[in-house]
Amino acid sequence: MAPEAPRPVPSRPPPPRTWRIARLPCGSTRSQGGRQVPQTLDAVAVRAWCSLALEALGRAREEIDAINVYPVADGDTGTNLYLTVESAVQAVEAVFTAHETVTGADGVRASVPALADAVRAMAHGALIGARGNSGTILAQLLRGMAQVLCEQEADAEGLRRALRRAAESAYQAVAHPVEGTVLTVATAAAAAAERTAGDATEVVRAAYEGARTALDETPHQLAVLGRAGVVDAGGRGLVAVLGALVEAVSGEAVAVRKRQAPAPLPVTDDCPADAEWADAAQEGGPAFEVIYLLEADDAAVARLRTRLDGLGDSLVVVGGDGLWNVHVHVDDAGAAVEAGVDAGRPYRIRITHFAADRVAPPRERAQRAVVAVVPGEGLAGLCAEAGATTVLARPGEPPASGELAEAIRRAHAREVVLLPNDADLRHTAAAAAEQVRAEGVRVALIPTRAAVQGIAALAVHEPDRRFDEDVVAMTSAAGATRYGELTVAERQSWTMAGICQAGDVLGLIDGDVVVIGSDLTAAARTVLDRMLAAGGEMVTLVLGEEAPEGLAEYLEAHVRESHLAVDTVTYDGGGQSSPLLIGVE
Repeated sequence: MAPEAPRPVPSRPPPPRTWRIARLPCGSTRSQGGRQVPQTLDAVAVRAWCSLALEALGRAREEIDAINVYPVADGDTGTNLYLTVESAVQAVEAVFTAHETVTGADGVRASVPALADAVRAMAHGALIGARGNSGTILAQLLRGMAQVLCEQEADAEGLRRALRRAAESAYQAVAHPVEGTVLTVATAAAAAAERTAGDATEVVRAAYEGARTALDETPHQLAVLGRAGVVDAGGRGLVAVLGALVEAVSGEAVAVRKRQAPAPLPVTDDCPADAEWADAAQEGGPAFEVIYLLEADDAAVARLRTRLDGLGDSLVVVGGDGLWNVHVHVDDAGAAVEAGVDAGRPYRIRITHFAADRVAPPRERAQRAVVAVVPGEGLAGLCAEAGATTVLARPGEPPASGELAEAIRRAHAREVVLLPNDADLRHTAAAAAEQVRAEGVRVALIPTRAAVQGIAALAVHEPDRRFDEDVVAMTSAAGATRYGELTVAERQSWTMAGICQAGDVLGLIDGDVVVIGSDLTAAARTVLDRMLAAGGEMVTLVLGEEAPEGLAEYLEAHVRESHLAVDTVTYDGGGQSSPLLIGVE
């Protein structure tokens, strides 16, 4: 089977996680037997790694949440890891955006950041966005790797050293390390890499396989995992991140192994690791999780570790160079924050009550609301008039899960229907929904892939219906709407319709390029005819600011003349990234 053709680059920069194509390995290479063998990791590979890791965690998030039983069975490890890596992705993308152009004597030229800039951004982003126990440890693992990769070439030897430094620094960050956790998996990955005498690809692949083997052993090392018949959730997340590293370096995705839950193990002397502590964590344990960023010097942080260790458990302090992320489980959340104030300047303070999901929702909430992501101000106004809470997706700046979660909270309803209106936001939206569900809000995510599908869903929304019936009706309406888009290529690219050049008009149907042309109006008519060839009763046109004058009138007249009994409705999309969006129901 031929590899999937890469999507063309439209007028807005696509999020890096949309790349799901066969690609050459990143970094410097040498030729061996007629093929290119990667020798180093470079900034582009780091960018790909972060994006692929976010994708992998998005796919595995629910699975990881479901097996989260240690240190607290609160079912959020997958979500926390996703949010941590999402922050790393945003930081790396910001560095690449800053380097997109540099001005020299000969004008403006493209620029790529150095490896050190990329890994520092990755580590910093993970640090400031770390969530939960496992997310905080993952941030320290990435920081440990960055410390090495900033100092030497990221070849095979550099990667071996980076993986070892990552494991060691993570152990040092945890007040009371426990075997059978992500720490064990990270150590096994480093050891496997050190045993491998090969190039960068062989080193990262060995680390991945070593981590996967160690993960399978975690139920035999930690009693609470053995009794539940699951592997460690944080370790499972690290395996996904290392699998993404293999793909970023080699260009080849790792084989996804269907994991079968092991049978619960009896508690024996062979499974002793902190079993008593784990029992306490399940039966009771501290009431609050406290996380904050802290600006403080090393001496103050050392004193803070001692103080917090006496207040609670699951203490993890990661970071350095004056900026730290502090995570601890305590009964007295105020005391934990006061300890941070005494040490330096704490901010972004998050306090989570482990029993928050049992707290009744606030009074005077609306019964139901809709939250919709929209690509332009015009559709934002349209959806708001229909009663939806909107999140604006600016060109090149897709909303993060935190923005979507905040919009759901802002809707202030017991039941919320979430319309992401973008295929690339499916994992982000799922993570946002999971965050707010933990607060007692019932959230249904309808996987709308385009704004016109969201319009169709919103048109049949009836808040007086039963929630499940309303969701089914909205999902059906969205699924029955085919979507098209007209955009302009930024550079030469290979598409399903052939090779396009910069400036060509591209017509897409359901996400695939079907038309390459020079005139937007003609291309729009061709796309519309192809969509209506499969039938349809209603055409929706959403025009952006870049749409040529008279385009809507021309297409409306064309539909009346060429397609009987088909109605057309036109909306002003405002400053959306595409000149034209088309929906056919």
